[in-house]
Amino acid sequence: MKILLVAVNARYIHTNPAVRSLAAYAERSFRESGRTAPQIEIAEYTINQRAADILADIYQRRPDVIMFSCYIWNVRMIRELTADVASVMPDADIWLGGPEVSFEAEQMLAETAGVRGIMIGEGEETFLQRAELYAAAGKNDDITDEQLSAVKGIVFCSTEPGAGCRAVTTPPAPLMRIDDLPFTYDGAEKSQHRIIYYESSRGCPFRCAYCLSSVDKSVRFRALDTVKAELKTFLDDGVPQVKFVDRTFNCDSERALEIWRFLRDNDNGTTNFHFEIGADLLTEKQLEVLRDMRPGQVQFEIGVQSVNSRTLAAIDRPADIERIRENVAAVKAGGNIHIHLDLIAGLPYEDYDSFADSFDDVYRMEPEQLQLGFLKVLKGTPMRRRAAEYGMKYAAEPPYEVLETSWMSYGELIKLRRIEEMVEIYHNSGQFTASLAFLCGRSGSPFRLFEGLAAWYGETQPAMVSFSREKRYEILLEFAKDRLKPGDAETFREKLIFDFYMRDNRKTRPAFLGDDRVGKDFAKAFYSREAAEHRYLAGGRYDTEDPRLLRRLTHLERRGERYYLFDYEKRDPMSGNAKVTEVFL
Repeated sequence: MKILLVAVNARYIHTNPAVRSLAAYAERSFRESGRTAPQIEIAEYTINQRAADILADIYQRRPDVIMFSCYIWNVRMIRELTADVASVMPDADIWLGGPEVSFEAEQMLAETAGVRGIMIGEGEETFLQRAELYAAAGKNDDITDEQLSAVKGIVFCSTEPGAGCRAVTTPPAPLMRIDDLPFTYDGAEKSQHRIIYYESSRGCPFRCAYCLSSVDKSVRFRALDTVKAELKTFLDDGVPQVKFVDRTFNCDSERALEIWRFLRDNDNGTTNFHFEIGADLLTEKQLEVLRDMRPGQVQFEIGVQSVNSRTLAAIDRPADIERIRENVAAVKAGGNIHIHLDLIAGLPYEDYDSFADSFDDVYRMEPEQLQLGFLKVLKGTPMRRRAAEYGMKYAAEPPYEVLETSWMSYGELIKLRRIEEMVEIYHNSGQFTASLAFLCGRSGSPFRLFEGLAAWYGETQPAMVSFSREKRYEILLEFAKDRLKPGDAETFREKLIFDFYMRDNRKTRPAFLGDDRVGKDFAKAFYSREAAEHRYLAGGRYDTEDPRLLRRLTHLERRGERYYLFDYEKRDPMSGNAKVTEVFL
Protein backbone atom coordinates (compact mmCIF):
# COMPACT_ATOMS: atom_id res chain seq x y z
CA MET A 1 0.00 0.00 0.00
CA LYS A 2 1.46 3.35 -1.09
CA ILE A 3 0.27 6.70 0.29
CA LEU A 4 1.34 9.86 -1.55
CA LEU A 5 1.26 13.17 0.35
CA VAL A 6 1.05 15.98 -2.20
CA ALA A 7 2.06 19.59 -1.56
CA VAL A 8 1.58 22.29 -4.20
CA ASN A 9 3.71 25.20 -2.98
CA ALA A 10 3.65 28.84 -4.05
CA ARG A 11 7.31 28.75 -5.12
CA TYR A 12 10.03 26.12 -5.55
CA ILE A 13 12.11 27.59 -2.73
CA HIS A 14 9.27 26.92 -0.26
CA THR A 15 8.83 23.70 1.68
CA ASN A 16 5.59 22.30 3.10
CA PRO A 17 5.91 21.51 6.81
CA ALA A 18 2.45 19.92 7.06
CA VAL A 19 3.05 16.90 4.82
CA ARG A 20 6.44 16.34 6.46
CA SER A 21 4.87 16.31 9.91
CA LEU A 22 2.14 13.86 8.86
CA ALA A 23 4.65 11.48 7.33
CA ALA A 24 7.18 11.68 10.17
CA TYR A 25 4.55 11.18 12.90
CA ALA A 26 3.01 8.13 11.22
CA GLU A 27 6.33 6.52 10.27
CA ARG A 28 7.63 6.85 13.83
CA SER A 29 4.46 5.32 15.25
CA PHE A 30 4.65 2.30 12.96
CA ARG A 31 8.36 1.90 13.64
CA GLU A 32 8.02 2.06 17.43
CA SER A 33 5.12 -0.40 17.49
CA GLY A 34 6.83 -2.87 15.19
CA ARG A 35 3.89 -2.89 12.80
CA THR A 36 4.24 -3.08 9.03
CA ALA A 37 3.89 0.44 7.69
CA PRO A 38 2.46 1.49 4.35
CA GLN A 39 4.88 3.18 2.00
CA ILE A 40 4.52 6.93 2.65
CA GLU A 41 5.97 9.25 0.02
CA ILE A 42 6.02 13.05 -0.28
CA ALA A 43 5.67 14.85 -3.62
CA GLU A 44 6.14 18.63 -3.82
CA TYR A 45 5.22 20.79 -6.79
CA THR A 46 4.49 24.48 -7.36
CA ILE A 47 1.49 26.41 -8.66
CA ASN A 48 3.71 27.62 -11.51
CA GLN A 49 3.92 24.12 -12.98
CA ARG A 50 1.39 22.86 -15.49
CA ALA A 51 -1.37 20.79 -13.91
CA ALA A 52 -0.87 18.23 -16.69
CA ASP A 53 2.77 17.75 -15.69
CA ILE A 54 1.85 17.32 -12.02
CA LEU A 55 -0.85 14.81 -12.97
CA ALA A 56 1.64 12.83 -15.04
CA ASP A 57 4.14 12.69 -12.18
CA ILE A 58 1.49 11.55 -9.69
CA TYR A 59 0.32 8.87 -12.11
CA GLN A 60 3.85 7.55 -12.64
CA ARG A 61 4.35 7.20 -8.88
CA ARG A 62 1.45 4.66 -8.80
CA PRO A 63 -0.01 5.56 -5.36
CA ASP A 64 -2.99 3.75 -3.87
CA VAL A 65 -3.95 6.76 -1.75
CA ILE A 66 -3.37 10.43 -2.60
CA MET A 67 -3.68 13.20 -0.01
CA PHE A 68 -3.53 16.86 -1.03
CA SER A 69 -2.52 19.71 1.34
CA CYS A 70 -4.90 22.60 0.56
CA TYR A 71 -4.43 26.36 1.02
CA ILE A 72 -6.00 29.44 -0.52
CA TRP A 73 -3.17 29.74 -3.05
CA ASN A 74 -3.37 26.19 -4.41
CA VAL A 75 -6.93 24.90 -3.95
CA ARG A 76 -8.07 25.84 -7.47
CA MET A 77 -5.29 23.76 -9.00
CA ILE A 78 -5.94 20.91 -6.59
CA ARG A 79 -9.62 20.81 -7.56
CA GLU A 80 -8.53 20.47 -11.17
CA LEU A 81 -6.05 17.77 -10.24
CA THR A 82 -8.50 15.71 -8.15
CA ALA A 83 -10.96 15.50 -11.05
CA ASP A 84 -8.23 14.38 -13.44
CA VAL A 85 -6.64 11.96 -10.96
CA ALA A 86 -10.04 10.37 -10.38
CA SER A 87 -10.41 9.90 -14.15
CA VAL A 88 -7.05 8.29 -14.83
CA MET A 89 -6.61 6.54 -11.46
CA PRO A 90 -10.15 5.43 -10.53
CA ASP A 91 -8.92 2.86 -7.98
CA ALA A 92 -6.96 5.44 -5.94
CA ASP A 93 -8.52 7.01 -2.85
CA ILE A 94 -8.24 10.83 -2.80
CA TRP A 95 -8.24 12.83 0.44
CA LEU A 96 -7.90 16.54 1.16
CA GLY A 97 -6.59 18.35 4.23
CA GLY A 98 -5.39 21.77 5.30
CA PRO A 99 -6.89 25.11 6.37
CA GLU A 100 -8.74 25.78 3.11
CA VAL A 101 -10.85 22.60 3.42
CA SER A 102 -11.20 22.34 7.21
CA PHE A 103 -14.21 24.67 7.19
CA GLU A 104 -17.38 24.08 5.18
CA ALA A 105 -15.91 20.62 4.60
CA GLU A 106 -19.20 18.93 3.68
CA GLN A 107 -19.81 21.49 0.95
CA MET A 108 -16.24 21.09 -0.31
CA LEU A 109 -16.67 17.31 -0.39
CA ALA A 110 -19.84 17.64 -2.43
CA GLU A 111 -18.27 20.08 -4.89
CA THR A 112 -14.90 18.35 -5.46
CA ALA A 113 -14.98 15.45 -7.89
CA GLY A 114 -13.47 12.11 -6.95
CA VAL A 115 -12.66 12.90 -3.30
CA ARG A 116 -13.35 10.21 -0.70
CA GLY A 117 -12.82 12.39 2.36
CA ILE A 118 -11.41 15.47 4.05
CA MET A 119 -9.25 15.84 7.16
CA ILE A 120 -10.36 18.65 9.48
CA GLY A 121 -7.96 20.58 11.70
CA GLU A 122 -4.65 19.19 12.96
CA GLY A 123 -3.84 16.13 10.97
CA GLU A 124 -1.06 14.04 12.53
CA GLU A 125 -3.17 11.69 14.66
CA THR A 126 -5.99 11.61 12.12
CA PHE A 127 -3.57 10.72 9.33
CA LEU A 128 -2.00 7.98 11.46
CA GLN A 129 -5.39 6.36 12.10
CA ARG A 130 -6.21 6.36 8.40
CA ALA A 131 -2.73 5.06 7.50
CA GLU A 132 -3.36 2.18 9.91
CA LEU A 133 -6.62 1.36 8.12
CA TYR A 134 -4.98 1.41 4.70
CA ALA A 135 -2.01 -0.65 5.93
CA ALA A 136 -4.37 -3.34 7.20
CA ALA A 137 -6.60 -3.34 4.12
CA GLY A 138 -5.93 -5.52 1.13
CA LYS A 139 -7.32 -2.81 -1.12
CA ASN A 140 -9.11 0.53 -0.72
CA ASP A 141 -12.58 -0.94 -1.13
CA ASP A 142 -11.99 -3.13 1.94
CA ILE A 143 -12.19 -0.06 4.22
CA THR A 144 -15.75 0.25 5.51
CA ASP A 145 -17.83 3.22 6.61
CA GLU A 146 -17.81 1.78 10.11
CA GLN A 147 -14.01 1.81 10.19
CA LEU A 148 -13.81 5.38 8.89
CA SER A 149 -16.43 6.51 11.40
CA ALA A 150 -14.01 5.55 14.18
CA VAL A 151 -11.38 7.99 12.83
CA LYS A 152 -11.68 11.37 14.53
CA GLY A 153 -11.47 14.61 12.58
CA ILE A 154 -12.69 13.62 9.11
CA VAL A 155 -15.62 14.09 6.75
CA PHE A 156 -16.03 11.25 4.27
CA CYS A 157 -18.37 9.97 1.57
CA SER A 158 -20.49 7.06 2.71
CA THR A 159 -20.29 4.04 0.45
CA GLU A 160 -23.79 2.80 1.25
CA PRO A 161 -25.48 1.45 -1.90
CA GLY A 162 -27.62 4.11 -3.57
CA ALA A 163 -26.55 6.81 -1.13
CA GLY A 164 -24.41 8.75 -3.61
CA CYS A 165 -21.98 10.87 -1.61
CA ARG A 166 -23.64 11.19 1.76
CA ALA A 167 -21.22 13.14 3.97
CA VAL A 168 -20.41 11.61 7.34
CA THR A 169 -18.66 13.86 9.88
CA THR A 170 -16.78 12.32 12.80
CA PRO A 171 -16.01 14.03 16.14
CA PRO A 172 -13.00 16.35 16.10
CA ALA A 173 -9.61 14.99 17.03
CA PRO A 174 -8.10 16.32 20.27
CA LEU A 175 -5.34 18.91 19.95
CA MET A 176 -1.85 17.47 19.76
CA ARG A 177 0.87 17.84 22.37
CA ILE A 178 3.43 19.60 20.21
CA ASP A 179 6.25 17.78 22.01
CA ASP A 180 4.83 14.53 20.63
CA LEU A 181 5.65 15.63 17.09
CA PRO A 182 8.93 14.39 15.58
CA PHE A 183 11.55 16.58 13.96
CA THR A 184 10.75 16.57 10.24
CA TYR A 185 13.92 17.65 8.41
CA ASP A 186 16.78 15.32 7.53
CA GLY A 187 20.26 16.30 6.42
CA ALA A 188 19.49 15.93 2.72
CA GLU A 189 16.56 18.34 2.86
CA LYS A 190 18.48 20.90 4.86
CA SER A 191 21.17 21.03 2.18
CA GLN A 192 18.80 21.86 -0.70
CA HIS A 193 18.97 25.64 -0.15
CA ARG A 194 15.22 25.99 0.24
CA ILE A 195 13.42 27.90 2.99
CA ILE A 196 12.97 25.72 6.07
CA TYR A 197 9.68 26.27 7.93
CA TYR A 198 9.96 25.49 11.62
CA GLU A 199 7.23 25.23 14.25
CA SER A 200 8.10 25.80 17.91
CA SER A 201 4.51 26.50 18.99
CA ARG A 202 0.94 26.14 17.80
CA GLY A 203 -1.94 28.51 18.37
CA CYS A 204 -2.02 32.21 19.18
CA PRO A 205 -3.08 34.15 22.29
CA PHE A 206 -4.80 36.78 20.15
CA ARG A 207 -8.20 36.54 18.47
CA CYS A 208 -7.81 38.67 15.33
CA ALA A 209 -11.12 38.38 13.52
CA TYR A 210 -9.58 37.87 10.06
CA CYS A 211 -7.14 35.11 11.09
CA LEU A 212 -7.67 31.35 11.30
CA SER A 213 -5.49 31.27 14.40
CA SER A 214 -8.41 32.92 16.21
CA VAL A 215 -10.18 29.55 16.01
CA ASP A 216 -7.51 27.77 18.09
CA LYS A 217 -8.12 28.76 21.71
CA SER A 218 -4.79 27.64 23.12
CA VAL A 219 -1.06 28.13 22.67
CA ARG A 220 1.10 25.01 22.91
CA PHE A 221 4.87 25.27 23.13
CA ARG A 222 7.57 22.80 22.17
CA ALA A 223 10.05 22.17 25.00
CA LEU A 224 12.90 24.68 24.96
CA ASP A 225 15.62 22.03 25.09
CA THR A 226 14.07 20.31 22.08
CA VAL A 227 13.82 23.59 20.16
CA LYS A 228 17.46 24.41 20.86
CA ALA A 229 18.63 20.98 19.75
CA GLU A 230 16.65 21.21 16.51
CA LEU A 231 17.81 24.75 15.77
CA LYS A 232 21.38 23.58 16.34
CA THR A 233 21.02 21.12 13.45
CA PHE A 234 20.03 23.99 11.14
CA LEU A 235 23.02 25.99 12.34
CA ASP A 236 25.41 23.06 11.98
CA ASP A 237 24.21 22.40 8.42
CA GLY A 238 24.41 26.07 7.38
CA VAL A 239 20.77 26.30 6.28
CA PRO A 240 20.31 29.68 4.51
CA GLN A 241 16.96 30.62 6.06
CA VAL A 242 14.65 29.25 8.77
CA LYS A 243 11.16 30.73 9.02
CA PHE A 244 9.37 30.22 12.30
CA VAL A 245 5.68 29.62 11.59
CA ASP A 246 4.69 30.52 15.17
CA ARG A 247 1.84 33.02 14.91
CA THR A 248 3.17 35.47 17.54
CA PHE A 249 6.62 34.19 18.41
CA ASN A 250 7.22 36.48 21.41
CA CYS A 251 3.85 35.99 23.11
CA ASP A 252 5.85 34.24 25.87
CA SER A 253 8.47 36.87 26.65
CA GLU A 254 10.96 34.73 28.59
CA ARG A 255 10.81 31.90 26.10
CA ALA A 256 11.46 34.20 23.15
CA LEU A 257 14.34 35.79 25.04
CA GLU A 258 15.93 32.40 25.71
CA ILE A 259 15.70 31.33 22.05
CA TRP A 260 17.14 34.62 20.81
CA ARG A 261 20.01 34.30 23.29
CA PHE A 262 20.67 30.80 22.01
CA LEU A 263 20.75 31.98 18.39
CA ARG A 264 23.01 34.90 19.27
CA ASP A 265 25.46 32.66 21.13
CA ASN A 266 25.50 29.95 18.45
CA ASP A 267 25.54 32.06 15.29
CA ASN A 268 27.18 30.33 12.34
CA GLY A 269 27.63 33.53 10.33
CA THR A 270 25.23 32.32 7.63
CA THR A 271 21.73 31.31 8.72
CA ASN A 272 18.92 33.87 8.78
CA PHE A 273 15.94 33.37 11.12
CA HIS A 274 12.55 34.92 10.34
CA PHE A 275 10.04 35.61 13.13
CA GLU A 276 6.50 36.97 13.17
CA ILE A 277 6.32 39.05 16.34
CA GLY A 278 4.21 41.53 18.25
CA ALA A 279 6.35 44.68 18.34
CA ASP A 280 4.50 46.09 21.34
CA LEU A 281 5.45 42.96 23.32
CA LEU A 282 9.22 43.48 22.99
CA THR A 283 11.01 44.06 26.30
CA GLU A 284 14.21 45.94 27.08
CA LYS A 285 16.01 42.66 27.83
CA GLN A 286 15.00 41.33 24.42
CA LEU A 287 16.13 44.53 22.72
CA GLU A 288 19.52 44.22 24.40
CA VAL A 289 19.98 40.69 23.06
CA LEU A 290 18.74 41.67 19.61
CA ARG A 291 21.23 44.52 19.39
CA ASP A 292 24.02 41.94 19.77
CA MET A 293 22.86 39.87 16.79
CA ARG A 294 24.95 39.63 13.65
CA PRO A 295 23.58 41.99 10.95
CA GLY A 296 21.09 39.96 8.92
CA GLN A 297 20.93 37.08 11.40
CA VAL A 298 17.33 37.86 12.31
CA GLN A 299 14.43 39.48 10.49
CA PHE A 300 11.02 40.45 11.86
CA GLU A 301 7.58 40.51 10.32
CA ILE A 302 5.25 42.76 12.33
CA GLY A 303 1.54 42.98 11.61
CA VAL A 304 0.42 46.53 12.40
CA GLN A 305 -2.59 46.24 10.03
CA SER A 306 -4.01 49.68 10.96
CA VAL A 307 -3.49 52.58 13.37
CA ASN A 308 -7.23 53.36 13.45
CA SER A 309 -8.34 52.57 17.02
CA ARG A 310 -11.93 51.78 16.01
CA THR A 311 -10.69 49.41 13.32
CA LEU A 312 -8.39 47.62 15.75
CA ALA A 313 -11.28 47.18 18.20
CA ALA A 314 -13.54 45.81 15.47
CA ILE A 315 -11.00 43.16 14.44
CA ASP A 316 -10.35 42.14 18.06
CA ARG A 317 -6.71 43.18 17.83
CA PRO A 318 -5.56 45.14 20.87
CA ALA A 319 -2.36 47.03 20.07
CA ASP A 320 -0.34 49.80 21.65
CA ILE A 321 0.57 51.78 18.53
CA GLU A 322 2.86 54.18 20.37
CA ARG A 323 4.80 51.30 21.87
CA ILE A 324 5.03 49.69 18.42
CA ARG A 325 6.58 52.92 17.10
CA GLU A 326 9.04 53.06 20.00
CA ASN A 327 10.11 49.42 19.74
CA VAL A 328 10.43 49.47 15.95
CA ALA A 329 12.64 52.55 16.33
CA ALA A 330 14.69 50.77 19.00
CA VAL A 331 15.21 47.72 16.76
CA LYS A 332 16.12 49.91 13.79
CA ALA A 333 18.62 51.84 15.90
CA GLY A 334 20.67 48.66 16.16
CA GLY A 335 21.05 48.66 12.37
CA ASN A 336 21.19 44.85 12.24
CA ILE A 337 17.62 43.55 11.85
CA HIS A 338 15.49 43.66 8.70
CA ILE A 339 11.94 44.82 9.56
CA HIS A 340 8.84 44.00 7.50
CA LEU A 341 5.65 45.86 8.55
CA ASP A 342 2.18 44.80 7.38
CA LEU A 343 -0.95 46.81 6.63
CA ILE A 344 -4.33 45.40 5.61
CA ALA A 345 -6.70 47.33 3.32
CA GLY A 346 -10.42 46.67 3.53
CA LEU A 347 -10.82 46.36 7.29
CA PRO A 348 -13.96 47.62 9.09
CA TYR A 349 -14.17 51.38 9.79
CA GLU A 350 -11.11 52.07 7.60
CA ASP A 351 -11.99 54.37 4.69
CA TYR A 352 -9.59 55.56 2.00
CA ASP A 353 -8.35 58.61 3.93
CA SER A 354 -8.08 56.63 7.17
CA PHE A 355 -5.99 54.04 5.35
CA ALA A 356 -3.78 56.83 4.02
CA ASP A 357 -3.16 57.91 7.62
CA SER A 358 -2.30 54.32 8.60
CA PHE A 359 0.06 54.05 5.63
CA ASP A 360 1.86 57.30 6.48
CA ASP A 361 2.24 56.32 10.12
CA VAL A 362 3.68 52.90 9.30
CA TYR A 363 5.86 54.17 6.43
CA ARG A 364 7.45 56.72 8.76
CA MET A 365 8.54 53.84 11.00
CA GLU A 366 11.01 53.21 8.13
CA PRO A 367 10.61 49.46 7.61
CA GLU A 368 12.81 47.79 5.03
CA GLN A 369 9.59 46.41 3.57
CA LEU A 370 6.01 47.62 3.87
CA GLN A 371 3.51 44.97 2.87
CA LEU A 372 0.27 46.56 1.67
CA GLY A 373 -2.06 43.57 1.80
CA PHE A 374 -5.77 43.19 1.19
CA LEU A 375 -8.22 41.57 3.57
CA LYS A 376 -8.93 37.94 2.82
CA VAL A 377 -12.33 36.92 4.16
CA LEU A 378 -11.37 33.37 5.08
CA LYS A 379 -13.70 30.48 5.81
CA GLY A 380 -14.10 29.80 9.51
CA THR A 381 -13.07 33.26 10.71
CA PRO A 382 -15.20 35.72 12.69
CA MET A 383 -14.69 38.21 9.84
CA ARG A 384 -16.48 35.84 7.46
CA ARG A 385 -19.41 35.65 9.86
CA ARG A 386 -19.53 39.45 10.24
CA ALA A 387 -19.11 40.22 6.54
CA ALA A 388 -22.74 41.23 5.98
CA GLU A 389 -22.67 43.48 9.05
CA TYR A 390 -19.72 45.37 7.56
CA GLY A 391 -21.14 45.53 4.05
CA MET A 392 -18.28 43.37 2.83
CA LYS A 393 -18.26 41.89 -0.62
CA TYR A 394 -15.43 39.52 -1.42
CA ALA A 395 -14.27 37.29 -4.24
CA ALA A 396 -16.22 34.06 -4.57
CA GLU A 397 -13.06 32.03 -5.20
CA PRO A 398 -9.84 31.78 -3.15
CA PRO A 399 -8.13 33.81 -1.82
CA TYR A 400 -11.50 35.53 -1.07
CA GLU A 401 -10.04 39.03 -1.23
CA VAL A 402 -12.30 41.92 -0.23
CA LEU A 403 -13.97 43.79 -3.10
CA GLU A 404 -15.67 46.54 -1.13
CA THR A 405 -16.91 47.43 2.34
CA SER A 406 -19.26 49.99 3.85
CA TRP A 407 -16.22 52.29 4.10
CA MET A 408 -14.15 51.45 1.03
CA SER A 409 -15.44 51.24 -2.55
CA TYR A 410 -14.19 48.82 -5.17
CA GLY A 411 -12.77 51.78 -7.11
CA GLU A 412 -10.75 52.87 -4.08
CA LEU A 413 -9.41 49.35 -3.59
CA ILE A 414 -8.33 49.35 -7.24
CA LYS A 415 -6.37 52.55 -6.56
CA LEU A 416 -4.75 50.90 -3.55
CA ARG A 417 -3.68 47.93 -5.67
CA ARG A 418 -1.88 50.30 -8.03
CA ILE A 419 -0.28 52.02 -5.06
CA GLU A 420 0.78 48.61 -3.73
CA GLU A 421 2.61 47.97 -7.01
CA MET A 422 4.48 51.27 -6.68
CA VAL A 423 5.45 50.42 -3.10
CA GLU A 424 6.81 47.06 -4.24
CA ILE A 425 8.83 48.58 -7.11
CA TYR A 426 10.18 51.67 -5.42
CA HIS A 427 10.23 51.05 -1.67
CA ASN A 428 10.39 47.31 -1.06
CA SER A 429 13.08 46.78 -3.69
CA GLY A 430 15.43 48.87 -1.52
CA GLN A 431 16.92 50.40 -4.68
CA PHE A 432 15.63 53.98 -4.32
CA THR A 433 16.36 54.77 -0.68
CA ALA A 434 17.87 58.26 -0.97
CA SER A 435 15.71 59.44 -3.86
CA LEU A 436 12.45 58.29 -2.21
CA ALA A 437 13.40 59.90 1.10
CA PHE A 438 13.97 63.18 -0.75
CA LEU A 439 10.61 62.99 -2.55
CA CYS A 440 8.76 62.06 0.66
CA GLY A 441 10.33 65.05 2.39
CA ARG A 442 9.03 67.35 -0.34
CA SER A 443 5.56 65.77 -0.60
CA GLY A 444 4.76 65.68 3.12
CA SER A 445 2.75 62.45 2.83
CA PRO A 446 4.36 59.19 1.67
CA PHE A 447 0.92 57.85 0.77
CA ARG A 448 0.12 60.83 -1.46
CA LEU A 449 3.53 60.45 -3.13
CA PHE A 450 2.87 56.82 -4.07
CA GLU A 451 -0.73 57.70 -4.99
CA GLY A 452 0.59 60.34 -7.40
CA LEU A 453 3.21 57.98 -8.78
CA ALA A 454 0.57 55.29 -9.39
CA ALA A 455 -1.69 57.78 -11.19
CA TRP A 456 1.24 59.04 -13.31
CA TYR A 457 2.20 55.48 -14.28
CA GLY A 458 -1.39 54.88 -15.36
CA GLU A 459 -1.40 58.00 -17.52
CA THR A 460 2.05 57.73 -19.11
CA GLN A 461 3.26 54.12 -19.11
CA PRO A 462 2.00 51.11 -21.10
CA ALA A 463 -0.21 48.80 -19.06
CA MET A 464 0.95 45.28 -18.15
CA VAL A 465 4.60 46.02 -18.96
CA SER A 466 7.41 44.82 -16.71
CA PHE A 467 10.11 47.50 -16.82
CA SER A 468 13.82 46.90 -16.37
CA ARG A 469 15.56 48.22 -13.28
CA GLU A 470 17.24 50.93 -15.37
CA LYS A 471 13.91 52.03 -16.86
CA ARG A 472 12.37 52.37 -13.42
CA TYR A 473 15.04 54.92 -12.50
CA GLU A 474 14.37 56.83 -15.67
CA ILE A 475 10.60 56.82 -15.04
CA LEU A 476 11.05 58.08 -11.48
CA LEU A 477 13.26 60.91 -12.74
CA GLU A 478 10.64 61.91 -15.31
CA PHE A 479 7.92 61.81 -12.66
CA ALA A 480 9.93 64.03 -10.31
CA LYS A 481 10.96 66.63 -12.90
CA ASP A 482 7.46 68.10 -13.18
CA ARG A 483 6.92 68.15 -9.42
CA LEU A 484 10.10 69.72 -8.10
CA LYS A 485 11.62 73.17 -8.30
CA PRO A 486 14.69 73.40 -10.59
CA GLY A 487 17.18 73.33 -7.71
CA ASP A 488 15.38 70.43 -6.03
CA ALA A 489 15.21 68.58 -9.34
CA GLU A 490 18.98 68.65 -9.71
CA THR A 491 19.47 67.51 -6.08
CA PHE A 492 17.02 64.69 -6.70
CA ARG A 493 18.91 63.59 -9.83
CA GLU A 494 22.13 63.39 -7.81
CA LYS A 495 20.43 61.24 -5.18
CA LEU A 496 19.03 59.02 -7.92
CA ILE A 497 22.52 58.60 -9.37
CA PHE A 498 23.81 57.48 -5.99
CA ASP A 499 20.91 55.02 -5.61
CA PHE A 500 21.61 53.69 -9.11
CA TYR A 501 25.26 52.92 -8.41
CA MET A 502 24.69 51.60 -4.88
CA ARG A 503 23.74 48.15 -6.18
CA ASP A 504 25.41 47.73 -9.54
CA ASN A 505 28.87 48.56 -10.85
CA ARG A 506 27.62 49.79 -14.21
CA LYS A 507 30.36 50.85 -16.59
CA THR A 508 27.95 52.08 -19.29
CA ARG A 509 26.23 55.20 -17.95
CA PRO A 510 22.56 55.57 -18.98
CA ALA A 511 21.91 58.80 -20.87
CA PHE A 512 19.17 59.96 -18.49
CA LEU A 513 21.73 60.21 -15.65
CA GLY A 514 23.76 62.76 -17.59
CA ASP A 515 27.46 62.78 -18.40
CA ASP A 516 30.06 61.31 -16.10
CA ARG A 517 31.48 64.30 -14.23
CA VAL A 518 34.62 62.51 -13.06
CA GLY A 519 37.34 63.73 -15.37
CA LYS A 520 39.65 61.22 -17.02
CA ASP A 521 42.70 62.88 -15.48
CA PHE A 522 41.30 62.64 -11.93
CA ALA A 523 40.24 59.00 -12.38
CA LYS A 524 43.60 58.02 -13.86
CA ALA A 525 45.52 59.77 -11.07
CA PHE A 526 43.31 58.32 -8.35
CA TYR A 527 43.53 54.69 -9.45
CA SER A 528 47.27 54.92 -10.20
CA ARG A 529 47.89 56.19 -6.68
CA GLU A 530 45.58 53.49 -5.20
CA ALA A 531 47.46 50.76 -7.03
CA ALA A 532 50.66 52.04 -5.43
CA GLU A 533 49.44 53.08 -1.94
CA HIS A 534 46.06 51.33 -1.28
CA ARG A 535 44.74 54.13 0.91
CA TYR A 536 41.08 53.25 0.26
CA LEU A 537 41.19 49.84 -1.43
CA ALA A 538 43.10 47.04 0.26
CA GLY A 539 42.78 43.31 0.81
CA GLY A 540 41.24 40.52 -1.24
CA ARG A 541 40.83 41.35 -4.93
CA TYR A 542 42.26 44.81 -4.27
CA ASP A 543 45.71 43.38 -3.60
CA THR A 544 46.95 44.36 -7.03
CA GLU A 545 49.22 46.93 -8.59
CA ASP A 546 47.02 47.14 -11.67
CA PRO A 547 45.01 50.40 -11.65
CA ARG A 548 42.76 49.12 -14.43
CA LEU A 549 41.56 46.23 -12.25
CA LEU A 550 40.82 48.57 -9.35
CA ARG A 551 38.81 50.76 -11.71
CA ARG A 552 36.80 47.76 -12.95
CA LEU A 553 35.98 46.69 -9.39
CA THR A 554 34.74 50.09 -8.19
CA HIS A 555 32.98 53.27 -9.33
CA LEU A 556 33.87 56.93 -8.89
CA GLU A 557 31.18 59.62 -8.74
CA ARG A 558 31.43 63.38 -8.43
CA ARG A 559 28.99 65.62 -6.59
CA GLY A 560 29.91 69.29 -6.77
CA GLU A 561 33.61 69.45 -5.99
CA ARG A 562 33.60 66.21 -3.99
CA TYR A 563 34.48 62.72 -5.18
CA TYR A 564 32.96 59.48 -3.87
CA LEU A 565 34.17 55.90 -4.24
CA PHE A 566 31.64 53.04 -4.49
CA ASP A 567 33.25 49.89 -3.07
CA TYR A 568 31.31 46.78 -4.19
CA GLU A 569 33.58 44.37 -2.34
CA LYS A 570 32.43 45.83 1.00
CA ARG A 571 28.66 45.82 0.78
CA ASP A 572 26.28 46.58 3.65
CA PRO A 573 25.15 43.15 4.99
CA MET A 574 21.61 44.46 5.52
CA SER A 575 20.91 46.35 2.29
CA GLY A 576 23.47 44.92 -0.11
CA ASN A 577 24.53 48.46 -1.00
CA ALA A 578 28.12 49.35 -1.83
CA LYS A 579 30.24 51.09 0.77
CA VAL A 580 30.58 54.76 -0.24
CA THR A 581 33.58 56.83 0.87
CA GLU A 582 34.55 60.40 0.07
CA VAL A 583 38.04 60.30 -1.47
CA PHE A 584 40.82 62.80 -2.11
CA LEU A 585 43.89 62.88 -4.27
